Amino acid sequence: MTAGEARQVEAPAERARPARPNRPAPRPQPVAARVRLVRLYVTSRRVPAAVAAIVACAIGLRIALIWPWDTYGALQLPLVFEAGAAAAITAITASRLGEPERVAGRWLPFLRLATVLALTTVAVGALAATGLGAHLAGGTLDVLRNVAGMTGLGLLCAAALGGGLAWAGPTGYLIVGVYALYTQWHHPALTTPWIWPARPPHDLGAAICAGLVFAAGVAVFTVRGARDPAGE
Repeated sequence: MTAGEARQVEAPAERARPARPNRPAPRPQPVAARVRLVRLYVTSRRVPAAVAAIVACAIGLRIALIWPWDTYGALQLPLVFEAGAAAAITAITASRLGEPERVAGRWLPFLRLATVLALTTVAVGALAATGLGAHLAGGTLDVLRNVAGMTGLGLLCAAALGGGLAWAGPTGYLIVGVYALYTQWHHPALTTPWIWPARPPHDLGAAICAGLVFAAGVAVFTVRGARDPAGE
């Protein structure tokens, strides 16, 4: 048999082989993909560390409430730990990925919003729980107003100065709040509702001002995010 005849015999056999179907690549499950996205966002923003810092502030406040304080110190003490919790919340605004994340992150605004609201709720709940069985000046309403307002200031600082400087908002306002409380005993007293820590817990104007600052900070951070450092 010649080589040509051998090729003619093999050709029909090759044509008889069934073609292998092209298997489509497995599609990722939507739920699993979203869970993974949330997990990556939480990890990149160091949310567990922020929760640990909030819990530490709550524990520190609880321990401090055991000791006797005068009226002046009792009003200042919660404000210090509330500012610490607000600073911990705003620390999650810093991103390690920067502009690539902004371009590719379609769900990024929703993740920002959900994370800030969740951490604020945790902070208010943890700090307010320290008042159970102890005398917490101002109570839950004061904690809610102060934490929300200072968190809003931190988010605005993140959008204007960058996530690395977001702590400047709560820290700077802490100094203002402490001084405003100081003026309650050393006149002239500061009574503007924009310095809400010096106002009574049920003061409607102070609650509105703190709420407006929180709403503005959340809105700006949700839409825009923290300002990326130059060159990132």
